[in-house]
Amino acid sequence: MEAEPAFNEAIHAPNRLRICGILRPVDSAEFSVIREALDLSEANLSKTVRSLADVGYVRVTKSASTSRTDNRRTTRLSLTSAGRQAFDAHVAALKRMVEGALD
Repeated sequence: MEAEPAFNEAIHAPNRLRICGILRPVDSAEFSVIREALDLSEANLSKTVRSLADVGYVRVTKSASTSRTDNRRTTRLSLTSAGRQAFDAHVAALKRMVEGALD
């Protein structure tokens, strides 16, 4: 089912939009992979992810790492169902705006 277009300020900021775009086609992704893909500092990504988590769009899970011998944990990010719906609706709104500008 196609999303009803709805512009979303919580998603629209460039880094938030890019995070949602990376997470949309996957079940989850490691924090470090997203950090590298976006070329952001750990602090900047953490703050941006927190803003998406605070509105219920991103879920943050931490678990023991199977590839490490120390006690550090792996952080994974995923879009919630609300996040997927909001992202899809935002993309639909952007498409509508672009189509209108090209007419």
